[in-house]
Amino acid sequence: MRSIDPSNQSERENYKLMIGSIIPRPIAFVTSLSPEGVLNAAPYSYFTIVTANPPMVAISVQRKQGVRKDTSRNAIDTGAFVVHISDESYIDQINQTAAVLAPSESEVALAGLTPVASDKIAVPGIAEASIRMECVLEQVITLGGTDEAPAADLLIGRVVQFHIAESLYENGHIDPNGLKPVSRLAGNWYAKLGEQFAMDRPV
Repeated sequence: MRSIDPSNQSERENYKLMIGSIIPRPIAFVTSLSPEGVLNAAPYSYFTIVTANPPMVAISVQRKQGVRKDTSRNAIDTGAFVVHISDESYIDQINQTAAVLAPSESEVALAGLTPVASDKIAVPGIAEASIRMECVLEQVITLGGTDEAPAADLLIGRVVQFHIAESLYENGHIDPNGLKPVSRLAGNWYAKLGEQFAMDRPV
């Protein structure tokens, strides 16, 4: 095996190893609202569950030269955001929202997505998503980089409301085949849900 010390490599070289190794990654499609009322949306594949008691999710939002992205800034300013599960039905529109826009421009409008009011927070969600989670910002942790230019904001959101398409929900479970989730690989590559198998957990 090849052994590599990350301290002897550039950030970009380490990035390539991480995104090529940690696959597939679920994609959180996140909407946030600026104080001026602009609905921002962006996809993030540095995304996972934190705990179910209470339900929390984590999204790592990378900074650019130490500057916060709209998602982080809006989540911190308003204390809320909505996480949508990316699926095949609207992945092309999700990809469009990765375009670099000014904070005064809405990626939701750019992609032709449909805002839908949330129940418990002020931030709207997206109607095209089969699953969305209204979140309040539980904590933000600044990580990496330097004191003057941190590398990322880890947003931890507490889910205060789930919205799940009726066709996917049965007896408290979600149908993965009906959801048709899309996951992130490296470069321009994505993956659909592949072959599934079950194993009994050891006692």
